[in-house]
Amino acid sequence: MVKKPGHDGADAALYGNRFLTEEAPSTTFPDTGMSPTDTMRLVDEDLALEGDPMRNLATFVTTWMEPQAQRIIAENLHRNFIDHAEYPISAEIERRCVRMLADLFHAPGVTTGCRTQGSSEAIMLGALSLKWKWKERRQAAGLSVDRPNLVFGGDVHVVWEKFCRYFDVEPRIIPLAPDKYTIGPDDVAPFLDENTIGAVAVLGTTFTGHMDDVVGINRLLLDVKRERGLDIPIHVDAASGGFVWPFLYPDSEWDFRLEQVRSINVSGHKYGLVYPGIGWLVFRDETDLAQDLVFYENYLGKTDATFTLNFSTGAAMVLAQYYNFVRLGREGYTYVMRQMKDNAKVLADNLRATGRFEVIGEDAEQLPLVAFRLLDHDSYDESDIAWQLSAERGWMLPAYTLPPNAQDVKILRALVKETMGRGMVDRLTQDIDDACTTLDLKGGAHPAERQQVKSGTGY
Repeated sequence: MVKKPGHDGADAALYGNRFLTEEAPSTTFPDTGMSPTDTMRLVDEDLALEGDPMRNLATFVTTWMEPQAQRIIAENLHRNFIDHAEYPISAEIERRCVRMLADLFHAPGVTTGCRTQGSSEAIMLGALSLKWKWKERRQAAGLSVDRPNLVFGGDVHVVWEKFCRYFDVEPRIIPLAPDKYTIGPDDVAPFLDENTIGAVAVLGTTFTGHMDDVVGINRLLLDVKRERGLDIPIHVDAASGGFVWPFLYPDSEWDFRLEQVRSINVSGHKYGLVYPGIGWLVFRDETDLAQDLVFYENYLGKTDATFTLNFSTGAAMVLAQYYNFVRLGREGYTYVMRQMKDNAKVLADNLRATGRFEVIGEDAEQLPLVAFRLLDHDSYDESDIAWQLSAERGWMLPAYTLPPNAQDVKILRALVKETMGRGMVDRLTQDIDDACTTLDLKGGAHPAERQQVKSGTGY
């Protein structure tokens, strides 16, 4: 006699699990567990509803690594990086990476730095050091330290405003303009005074991929130091550009070749080609790190100096970064960056050829991306295209407005990564054109369909 299907534990064990017909645990801690295979299946089913990382043109974060690098990561996920007593080689590999980055960024001598969880932590640490070094100078001169300010443009990542709010620093934000999306010395000059702890310059903005005029800002600050006696340092936020400019534009001066550049952050998990999360902070000189930020502890077996905001963290991504450095070298990174730049140029040419779009600032030094916007069109806008493209083809293309005073400018932005070959570039162009054709036939998108697709940054 054939047994009627039921929902008891034996049937679930034989044919599937109870979450095929029941809701998955989401609000209360489950009373019982389940087999490893069923658990993996449950999680995989949830993740299957997410977007395809290969079609995510919003995020700067790395979505592919070589199998050998993935193996190094998988085999070292258990390794706690901060435990230098037990894992001294991991600590040494961090120091190697810092020294290599210092060399890449033209540090003039012995320096220091650290790995971080990403550029957000690196920026917090670098800005804290700016604040404490300013405080040291002010106290030595017997001056007040109660009104620090930090100068940066509206083109920065939101983490800079977070720093100012979290650590009680006045943000002096330089507005952009409808036809000017980066900042230079003339923009910075009116915001400087004796309480300025530093000026921030961005190498590769998340909005359009361009760089601030670091050379001009450095020249301004040298004049300020000579004429007004104010030694105001530059921190370069090279989260995206720090692994692009040295290889695509090696003669472009933005780094420690400029006297007032005292610290640089860069994201290994962006164009450093490592999975998240890994960032780096490098100082021009050991004296640029405020010693009040350094703590010493010995309860893991040896005395260690630390100046990170977190403590326990995995060593796997540090090892993966070192893998990339020795695997690719300067020649390899240059090859990868040129491939991305070439494909970005093809995408820009393709989009312009449709007659629908204006490409923004492609003649300047830029990240491997294409920022573009619609030519005059009344019935739909960039957000409608992003929505239609996602609905039709699954591409994640961010549409967003620029910061004040360019908030009336809306653009689309496509990251061109290592995994986007020429065929994908052509397919993307066709899909964008098809999305516009659909919107043309519909007479534009219904307001209810409009969706502001946020820019992916991955700091």
